[in-house]
Amino acid sequence: QVRLVESGGGSVQPGGSLRLSCETSGSISTFVAMAWYRQAPGKQRELVASITSSGNTNYAVSAKGRFTISRDNAKNTVYLQMNSLKPEDTAVYFCNAISFPAGAFWGQGTQVTVSE
Repeated sequence: QVRLVESGGGSVQPGGSLRLSCETSGSISTFVAMAWYRQAPGKQRELVASITSSGNTNYAVSAKGRFTISRDNAKNTVYLQMNSLKPEDTAVYFCNAISFPAGAFWGQGTQVTVSE
């Protein structure tokens, strides 16, 4: 079974930065894509950023220009660098991995809080 462990969450003021990490139990090269999602109170889980096995990235409109997803294959880790954070970025951030044919796997999440 694939296991994903997120870390790096915390509390920051608006305009601050955080770097989230997602360490996997296996080689990230086995996943066709990895992604970061977030879920705020009272909201549905939404895609923030994704990266494919070929290195292509995609971002939510709300994240584009502020967030950067990257990977380190040697460390089996995917990162989400978050800059210029806003209160509306407050959410639990989840790491997601897609494999074929097993499907999707999720981490337990890490809390990000942006407030004055």
